[in-house]
This record gives sequence, C-alpha cells and structure tokens, in this order.
Amino acid sequence: MENQANGKNIMVNNGIILGISSVLFALVMFATGNHLTPHWSASIVNAIIFIGIIIYGIKQFKAANNNFLSWGQGVKIGVGVAIVGGLIMVVYNYLFTNFIEPDFMNQMMEIQNQAFLDQGLTEDQIEAANAMTSTFSSPGIMAAVGIISYAIVGFIVAAITAAILKKSEEENY
Repeated sequence: MENQANGKNIMVNNGIILGISSVLFALVMFATGNHLTPHWSASIVNAIIFIGIIIYGIKQFKAANNNFLSWGQGVKIGVGVAIVGGLIMVVYNYLFTNFIEPDFMNQMMEIQNQAFLDQGLTEDQIEAANAMTSTFSSPGIMAAVGIISYAIVGFIVAAITAAILKKSEEENY
C-alpha cells in the first residue's frame, strides 16, 4: 500500500469526539443528580457512545485508505481513539473531583459503606475496605487506571471491529 492514510488525525479527531461526548454525558448525569447512583441504562448509553465512536473511527480510516484495512491498523486506530478519549476523561474527572464536586469521593464512600452494611459486613471489614479504597483514590492512580481501562476496552472493541472490517489488497485479486 503506497498511499496509506494517515491515522493520527483520525485517532485524535475521533478521540476528542469520544472525550467530549463522554464529558457531556457525565455532565448531564451530574446536572440531573444521577452521578452518584446512576441507573443501569446510563452504562448502556455510555457503552454505545464509546463503541460507536471507535467503530466510526476505524471505518473512517478504512475509507481514507482506499477501503483497505489490516487487523493491526484497525486495532491501532481504535486504541488510539480510546486513549485520546481517556485522557480527556481523566482531565475531566480530576477537575470534577477537585473543583466541581470536591465532596464526590466522600459521598461515594458513604454510599459504598451503606451497601456494605446492607450486605452484613462488620465495621472492621468496612474500615479495611475504606483503607484499600483510599489507597487507590489518589489522582495519579485514578488517572492511570482510567487511561488503562479505556485502552483495554478500546483494544477489545477495536480487535473485534478490525477482525470484521479487515480487507487486504490480496483479497481483491
């Protein structure tokens, strides 16, 4: 393939779209008061946004690449889109938990503790769980987990999509 399409622009543009869409959805959840205990359908909507934008990015690359797509190219585009979107969400989450809703982590801890009490855990077990949670709730660890999560799920979506959409020049002959 001599005239291969440039995937960087597609990754960045679709990653920005993914990040902004995810931030807007999170802001709607916050504005409607559903950010602490969201309905299960919110996860479905979020997944549709995530999957749809990654698939769209891979299809854009394939169209720009004379309708050819290798599995590796599809995965690279999909993971790139996911990582750019994840970076935007990490920045939003940092701003949200430190400036927009600084008490968010405490509110989530209270909800989690009530769920633990409802499950019959003892106070000692709840304190141990809270200590473990606070260890992993530093901004650096939360950012790393956020980006890694986006990359892993992006890889899964991209791998499946690329396997379905792949088309090489050899298949034409």
